Amino acid sequence: MKITGLSLIKSSRIFLLVQTGALLAFVYMPSTETVAQTRPDLPQLAGLSGQQDCSQLNGAVIPASFISLNTNGATVQSAELINDEQHGEFCQVLGSIHSVTYNAPDIKFQVNLPANWNGKSLQFGGGGLNGTLVTGLGHYNRQRPDEETPLARGYVTLGSDSGHQSAGGFNADFFLFEEALRNFGHEQIKKTHDVAMLLIESRYGNVPDFNYFIGGSQGGHETFDAVQRYPDDYHGAVAAYPAHNLIMLHLSANNYAKALHANEGASWINPEKARTFVSHVYTACDSLDGIEDGIISNISACRDSNSSLKLYSDANPIRCAGGRDTANDCLSDAQIQALNAMDTPFELSFSIYADDERNSIFPRWSPFEGSTFFDGGFPNLGGSGPGDALQFQPGNATPQYAIAQNLSLDTMNDFDPAAYAGRISELASIMSANSTNLDAFHERGGKLIFYHGLADDFIPYTSSIQYWERLQNRYGSDTLEEFVRFYTIPGMGHITGPFNARLSTLDALEAWVELGQAPGELEAVDINQDSAGRTRPVCHYPQWPRYNGSGNPDSADSFTCVE
Repeated sequence: MKITGLSLIKSSRIFLLVQTGALLAFVYMPSTETVAQTRPDLPQLAGLSGQQDCSQLNGAVIPASFISLNTNGATVQSAELINDEQHGEFCQVLGSIHSVTYNAPDIKFQVNLPANWNGKSLQFGGGGLNGTLVTGLGHYNRQRPDEETPLARGYVTLGSDSGHQSAGGFNADFFLFEEALRNFGHEQIKKTHDVAMLLIESRYGNVPDFNYFIGGSQGGHETFDAVQRYPDDYHGAVAAYPAHNLIMLHLSANNYAKALHANEGASWINPEKARTFVSHVYTACDSLDGIEDGIISNISACRDSNSSLKLYSDANPIRCAGGRDTANDCLSDAQIQALNAMDTPFELSFSIYADDERNSIFPRWSPFEGSTFFDGGFPNLGGSGPGDALQFQPGNATPQYAIAQNLSLDTMNDFDPAAYAGRISELASIMSANSTNLDAFHERGGKLIFYHGLADDFIPYTSSIQYWERLQNRYGSDTLEEFVRFYTIPGMGHITGPFNARLSTLDALEAWVELGQAPGELEAVDINQDSAGRTRPVCHYPQWPRYNGSGNPDSADSFTCVE
């Protein structure tokens, strides 16, 4: 055994970096003195060849003491030098952050260390209930496909599985284990970051000049966690259609599913009826932005135009005769009732956050404005009953596994949130990122960009608008403009949508953080097969893109952002 390093500067513990063959380990040695801890000596790999420095990371052991949150340390399980056409040369590091409790899974992580490092890192967020390793090898969320991946651009990229493994979807078994639930809730973000920073310093001899985080959906929620809970770790972040208010989102989804389940199933809106309804919405709304192009941009005018669709009378052009369910080209009164329930904000009878008076109100799903219907989410195309609605899945999983922890609970008939008020409040503090307190992030110069598609069927865009309005109430427009930008994108659904947008948010973030150039209007490109290549301006909320009346309708130059 050869001791390769020793660091003791006002340290309450002595840490020795030990090298035995390819194995690196930090050995904990208690001290009799009470002094402040510093980082351990790290292997100096920067002067070695790519093959040498990568192989020496294989088997590295990082003790729990150098991960800020509670773990049993971490182990590098493989470190492989890869050189491919897409990414160039990089060291792919796979490992595990070990759980403290015996029944909680490890956090699986991946850190990619490029040979052409640009001095920056980018942490990728996950999706859904996670459970799949986020590799960091591809494009970031909603990145233009014609651009180089962040790894190819020289970024260290990193991600994790958030602390459990599953087949995807809304498999919520891990909610039964508190440590796994906390890891998913937010702790895996910090634990993965801390391990990555040690590996980066070992490989290059320096920590990054800039650390960024980008994610969408649950990854957008994780982006909000990064800036709210761990502001000292990140210089900038991008959140796409964030599931930040997660507990309220899932409780609202439960309410959504109950609306389709109501009247002994008579409120269920099958796929054919949903398509009929959408057709009426588009007939009324598609041209309100100056052009019929399959994209509804003027949302407020669309809502006004469709006010009659909410009525239980002959004035409603889509109501079946007498309100009875007679055909697939109309809606019964029970089905109109479901739409109105979804269009009503969901409110709890108790408070779960301390932030402001709106903390227990989740905004409407906005079916009458043309959202909620894309990507098969309303209802899940091919579904035959209310249980097949996309919102049923999280609306059932979280109450059963995380809140009641009763897998036999009938969440459509026997679940009352008020009966679990204490548990819901506890979970909100763990699993939601709804705080508007971004003071620490702002004070260190952090920048946040977030955006939401106006055709999102899974996370209502109104939740992002509500959060933006709460930020405005806290900071005022002038201060908020210093460090946050919020955009909405017409036609963009949760997965696809009639305008399947891709945009260069990392470029905008870099320019803001590193050069002080605040982002104005952005530009998105559509990647749908039938409309690939058309572009639209991405406007600051509450603006939207209006066609100028002339010019190429497939070019962003032919549109102007207006209120």
